[in-house]
Amino acid sequence: MNKIGLCLVGFLIAQLLVFSQAAVAQRVEKTRLAENEVAGPTSAANVTTNETPDVDTYQIGPGDILEIRVFNRPQLSREAVRVDARGMIRVPLIEEGIRAACRTETELAKELGKRYLEYLRNPSIEVFVKEFQSQPVAVLGAVVTPGRFQLQRRVRLLELLSYAGGPGERAGARIQIIHTSDLELCQDVATDTELTGDSQTDLGSLVSYNLNDTLRGEEQANPYVRPGDIVTLPESEKAFVVGNVFRPATIPLKESITVSQAIAMAGGIMPDTKSEKVRIIRQMAGSTTRTEIFVDLKGIDKRRAEDVVLQPNDIVDVPMSGGKKFLRTLVSAIAPAISNTPIRVIR
Repeated sequence: MNKIGLCLVGFLIAQLLVFSQAAVAQRVEKTRLAENEVAGPTSAANVTTNETPDVDTYQIGPGDILEIRVFNRPQLSREAVRVDARGMIRVPLIEEGIRAACRTETELAKELGKRYLEYLRNPSIEVFVKEFQSQPVAVLGAVVTPGRFQLQRRVRLLELLSYAGGPGERAGARIQIIHTSDLELCQDVATDTELTGDSQTDLGSLVSYNLNDTLRGEEQANPYVRPGDIVTLPESEKAFVVGNVFRPATIPLKESITVSQAIAMAGGIMPDTKSEKVRIIRQMAGSTTRTEIFVDLKGIDKRRAEDVVLQPNDIVDVPMSGGKKFLRTLVSAIAPAISNTPIRVIR
């Protein structure tokens, strides 16, 4: 065989080796893909991450109804699993209960994936909240649309107030939150400790904030609301202006209001007013004793007298001058009699 023939044979042998290696690699890849199709995609339980959980992600709680899907294992999947009062759920093959409360959907799926590693190869599990039942809050009092709301994420007080339509016309200066459940229950989601009443710390506590600070979104007056919170916006305290004014009125005390401001809100004084003897009738809460404070409106105008700040339930009585009052009373008594007297014509 000549040199050309030897080179041709060597080239053909090299090509056969390359093709055989490629075929082996293809068979290995097909085998790996087939195994993955049988076992399902890579489980989230096998993925390690150092990411900080999103503070706005919904945390599962007692009463929620979950859907659990186990890939390629319909006999293990469940369409409706209720989280019990202790925050636990039960799933097939796992003897003990699993803590669902205070975990997100992703966190619970990872925990289930770890538990099923004993029975399944590379399990893939998904968890969905079908019905949100565990995080109700209520908004009551002087808001436009009082009601109950189910939280599906963390919500601050101002946002919740906006869902209730905001403050009504009669709203006072304070907004209150009554805590009826304990935030500490969800401090540690890494353990399987069942929920008990022993960890409750501040049930029934009441916190009050300045409404204007909340409406401005100031952080110290705009906290996250907790599941079970009752938000109350009390009506404002009131004072009353009566007597010789144009429009006797009820004055809401949403902020500090003085006697001269209250009279101005009632339309001002009418003619023949005894303005140096305006009377404030004050009765302290829990007492039957009334005190009278006399105010000189003319002195206030000239900055010679104190403009008294009104307190809740104060009655401002604006008197009429004594002589004028007598004449007006006399006229009001005689006028009906005159109107009923027959008219005769004098020619």
